[in-house]
Amino acid sequence: MTPKRLSRDFHLLWAGESVSMLGSAVAGTALPLVAVVGLNASTFEVALLTAVAWLPWLLVGLPAGAWVDRIRKRPVMATCNAISMLVFASVPVAQLAGILTIQYLLAAAAAGGIAKVFFSVAYRSYLTAIVDRDHLLKANTRLLGSESVAQVGGPGLAGVLAAAFGPVTGVLADALSFGVSALCLAGIRTREKQPAKTHHTKLGTQVADGLRFVRSDPYLRVLVLFGATSNLALNGYASIQVVFLARNLNADVTTIGVVLALTEIGGIGGALFVQKLAKRAGTARAFLLCEVLAAPVMLVGPLGGLTLFIAAGAAVTAGLVGSNVLTGTFRQSYCPPELFGRITASSAVVNYGTIPLGGLLGGLLGEALGVRETMVLMGAVQLAALGILLKSPLRRHRDFPTAAARPLPSLPGRR
Repeated sequence: MTPKRLSRDFHLLWAGESVSMLGSAVAGTALPLVAVVGLNASTFEVALLTAVAWLPWLLVGLPAGAWVDRIRKRPVMATCNAISMLVFASVPVAQLAGILTIQYLLAAAAAGGIAKVFFSVAYRSYLTAIVDRDHLLKANTRLLGSESVAQVGGPGLAGVLAAAFGPVTGVLADALSFGVSALCLAGIRTREKQPAKTHHTKLGTQVADGLRFVRSDPYLRVLVLFGATSNLALNGYASIQVVFLARNLNADVTTIGVVLALTEIGGIGGALFVQKLAKRAGTARAFLLCEVLAAPVMLVGPLGGLTLFIAAGAAVTAGLVGSNVLTGTFRQSYCPPELFGRITASSAVVNYGTIPLGGLLGGLLGEALGVRETMVLMGAVQLAALGILLKSPLRRHRDFPTAAARPLPSLPGRR
């Protein structure tokens, strides 16, 4: 069988997701700006926007993984794009109608978060349907490279749009980007195989299979534990960085957009060089090097002014993007395809489940201790999380393993 190279279908998926990621990057800055500038929200309320957007992973992540494993992935992705477009388009409409409140923003963030859960689980599985295993690293590098470019351009674009037309314009741009993604998906010609029917197996049993697999695998278990701790720190930090820039460093909306864009430039470097680093050092060692780069500089980012914040942010982003390319490719090639959605969801529930907690902690501690002090504390937590990796089996490997042991079939009533 001829390998599925990075074909027309992949490039359509890549194009659609690149536009969608740019829209999401714009909204990631625009929503806090709407809250801070337009609605005069408190530090806690701004942090709560991050928390509610990620809370759905805790609420629906596990059943989403089992359900997505039962059906074709592209229709799920298309439906999620449509829902997200409508949700975020409603925000500028609400502002025009004079009914936009912080509660409305929180509800929109939560609804968009639910759609993102189902889209993300389906998307990671769908990539393996149009790209063969030998080209997954290249595909993931391009996708995360585009995400890094989006993260560079998104905050700056959000700042420009906010200065020219008001912060809510960035949310409208995000809504339009979901429409572009849906059109690109519609043009993909590859037809997925219908997953084997498992309707006789209870959904709870399938969920338990995914959890059991992650818990019993030494590599996936370590990545989940580290990811959960790291995300707590990263999102406690990120949830209040707009407040830090606006109120501690007295930056205006345009400057905030430019600063956040510059911190994301490191992600482009991480995406560009991670393949070379992996070939020279090995995939597992390259992953550890990326994380060792990111953690210490995050600790010092809030200790100075704009220059230090930008330099530290760029280094952190470079390490995180390189790390995500390597671990994403590892999971796609390592995990059994029939369990991939459940494994992804089981990992994400723990990994992403700490994101709303980080957002809440960032807001609460930011008001109790101070915004700068809280960001330094989150940097210290990220540095401490490296201990999980340095004590794991990964430190003895040059490369990630390539295939997991096959799971036992589900048995009726087995939990």
